[in-house]
Amino acid sequence: MPSAGQGYQVCSRCVMDTTAKNIEFDTQGVCNFCRDFLAQSSGVIFEDEESRRARRDDFISSVKKHGKGKKYDCIMGISGGVDSAYAIHLALKEGLRPLVVHMDNNWNSELAADNIKNLVSGLGVDLYTHVIDWREYKGLMQSFFDADVIDVELLYDNAMLAVNFQQARKYGVRYILSGSNSATEGMLMPEGWNWFKWDKKNIKALGARGGVKIKSFPSVGIVDYVLNRFVYRVNWISFLDYYDYKKEEALGILEERYQYKRYPYKHYESVFTRFYQGYILPKKFNVDKRRLHLSTLIASNQLSRDEGLSLLEGDPYPDTKALQKDIEYFLKKMGWSELNLEEYVSRAEKQHSLYGSERPIWDFLASVYARFS
Repeated sequence: MPSAGQGYQVCSRCVMDTTAKNIEFDTQGVCNFCRDFLAQSSGVIFEDEESRRARRDDFISSVKKHGKGKKYDCIMGISGGVDSAYAIHLALKEGLRPLVVHMDNNWNSELAADNIKNLVSGLGVDLYTHVIDWREYKGLMQSFFDADVIDVELLYDNAMLAVNFQQARKYGVRYILSGSNSATEGMLMPEGWNWFKWDKKNIKALGARGGVKIKSFPSVGIVDYVLNRFVYRVNWISFLDYYDYKKEEALGILEERYQYKRYPYKHYESVFTRFYQGYILPKKFNVDKRRLHLSTLIASNQLSRDEGLSLLEGDPYPDTKALQKDIEYFLKKMGWSELNLEEYVSRAEKQHSLYGSERPIWDFLASVYARFS
């Protein structure tokens, strides 16, 4: 992890630092990440409530209109995390009729499973759970590990997109309402900290490299995106951006009404995500995603910079016992030895683009769209 050596710098407003390759600082020491975030997201985060309510009412009316006569008027994913859980709570308050979708990749923590169970029961919603074939998923994960690419979570994220779109098409639903939002995760991901999430070609290429023939794994690429967005006219919406979203307030409501239990850090509802963000990323790739998550909360006035810096003084794992437990669980589930893990962590990173990717096509299409929009 970073040390205060020559050239090391931390933003004077948030807690982003020079572990982000494309970071830049102005003369006051403020980084481009929080500057760009506030320039792009302030209109949503700090919108006056009257304007926000009018915008929300229009959107809710549109969802209900397009869902009239159908079993559901929207699709909503649930991971067990606070953002998706609170989004569903708000949707029910607005009188919407969501089908709640959970993508199970066999890495759910017990706490996440309990949270999902309590939420679904307390909210009285229909739940569709897609369980990914573990043998196939394990093989794909191993292929990603063997390739030494950074974004092993591309597998989950891409499959989650695919499953939600599948359910939207099945029920003729126009809207997928996501718990993603500007207030807690709107800051731009630093270059190299993840990979293009619509990259079905990259998943297939890495799988083939590892001898994995994809049979049932749900995935989406650029063609699928175009079909879903412009032919089936399914809209993926950051639903929480229609509200003055305060994470601590949301947690309080979820705890009081649905016996919700909080996690130590963002996205720790999955055992693998916890191990990946808390151990693999810092150890192998020198990436601490807490900096991005905390910086977003600081920039949106939900956390002080001093509080963020204090939280970063601790290890990504709450205690060494929890880390050892997760290491043992990971090794057993993946069929690795401790030596396998040590060798993996010590190897140099390789780029996703080395193995085939749809990203150049996406970047070209995006530039064309920006030019004519």
